[in-house]
Amino acid sequence: MNKINQEVGKKIRAFRKSKGMSAQQLADTIYKSKGTVSKYETGDIAIDLVTLYKIADALNIQVEQLLYIEHRKATSLLNNLPSTFFKNSTRFYSYFYDGRNNKLVKCVIDILAQTDTNSYKTMLYMNVKDFNCYQECENTYWGYTEHYDTLTTIILKNQATPLENMTINILASFLESEKKWGLMSGVSFRPFMPISLKMLFSKTPLAESQELINELKISKDDIRIMKIYNMLSII
Repeated sequence: MNKINQEVGKKIRAFRKSKGMSAQQLADTIYKSKGTVSKYETGDIAIDLVTLYKIADALNIQVEQLLYIEHRKATSLLNNLPSTFFKNSTRFYSYFYDGRNNKLVKCVIDILAQTDTNSYKTMLYMNVKDFNCYQECENTYWGYTEHYDTLTTIILKNQATPLENMTINILASFLESEKKWGLMSGVSFRPFMPISLKMLFSKTPLAESQELINELKISKDDIRIMKIYNMLSII
């Protein structure tokens, strides 16, 4: 059985379940039988491009979200990035602390197709319970990652409520590192309010410890750093 078919099928099933849609409902929407949809999800049969777009449309997601991407594979497209942290990786794990409910929030970021010289289509899955099934999350955001000599900026909108948007700024570094700090700012929809917080990015999942939570809590020094990030984002 082809690995790519299996991985695409897993994503279809995960998104379908997260949308509360049955296999029969998806089958009716794309004019296929329930048995065919089941074989798509198990990877028993390959999906043609037209059908893949129909499935993405039925699930109200970007078609790139269904594609299989090897997230630790070196590519010539990523080798030329100004930031060493983003080279040779297309998936990142991020964490922030939500002070409204005293909760550690886990996220996954997928860097997708290149759209310009230093711009890449990007998906962010927020409040993930299981990294193995990260598509089943509370909120999904889509947008672009733009790389500059001194700064990487990720601009995203909530897929379900576009009014909710965010910008993440990460200082570029020429040094190899497995972790990087960034500042996320934007507008939250529930409740409707401006937000600003620091995020930790990693190439691999981190241990969810009290030490990590303490790192993510905002201090007076962090407020000073946030002001610097905001100034850089305006330049």
